[in-house]
Amino acid sequence: MNTPRKAFGGTIAVLLLNALLLVTAVPSARADDRDKCRRQIEKIEERLNHEVARHGEHSPQAESRRRQLREERERCWDHYHSWWNGSDHQWHTERDWEQR
Repeated sequence: MNTPRKAFGGTIAVLLLNALLLVTAVPSARADDRDKCRRQIEKIEERLNHEVARHGEHSPQAESRRRQLREERERCWDHYHSWWNGSDHQWHTERDWEQR
């Protein structure tokens, strides 16, 4: 026969287990999102390099890709307060991509 005390203890155990699962799942989901951000920036950087090689450093095509790159870095910055630099393969925590 279950007593109210045992039922309460079981409820607490379930709540603690759920909290533990939530705490461990959130960082990995955040890391997956940040990785998606990194991949998107790398893709745009690759397209920018292609446009520069094909049309020139100051071509409208290259400028369009630079604008896309700034927008994506802004989006990443807004979500993670960091941005990916494909040239040096690292996350930056200063909002200084315009100087690079």
